Amino acid sequence: MDEFMKEMEKMFGESMKELEGKVPKELVREIKLPDGSVRKEWGPFVYGYSVTIGPEGKPIMREFGNVNPSLIGGKLSLKHEREPLVDVISSDDEVKVIAEIPGVSKEHIKVTATENNITLDTETPERKYHKETELTDTIDPNSAKSTYKNGILEITFKRKKKKESGVSIKVE
Repeated sequence: MDEFMKEMEKMFGESMKELEGKVPKELVREIKLPDGSVRKEWGPFVYGYSVTIGPEGKPIMREFGNVNPSLIGGKLSLKHEREPLVDVISSDDEVKVIAEIPGVSKEHIKVTATENNITLDTETPERKYHKETELTDTIDPNSAKSTYKNGILEITFKRKKKKESGVSIKVE
């Protein structure tokens, strides 16, 4: 059993050294301990998902975090920025975008929007977030009203009314 445990520790150590070379440098810190030794801390590593029921009754899954769990060439993909959890709620008159971006002040939040897309960015030494969200409804970006409280960003847009796109054509 001792031999098995030693082999496991060796394999774990080799795996950690291999992983250390792939972790973005922004996610690695060295902490000097009171006894003079140095300990490395990695992270934070965040991954999660949200499942909601869409307008057609089908589930919609949204991922968030800075870890991409899909194996690319058998390896885990890490990003130095986190992808925040973003929910999009549509009603007859408006579209509400709610994003969880804790640990930043509102001065560091940059939001850009088009009629069909919204992009959220923040960059501080402690936290980096980035998320592009395709909207299913057409919005008026100039109608945006936003609030940020307790790490929750809420942006409300007026929906653009769908124009009659058909033109009557005489068949000859």
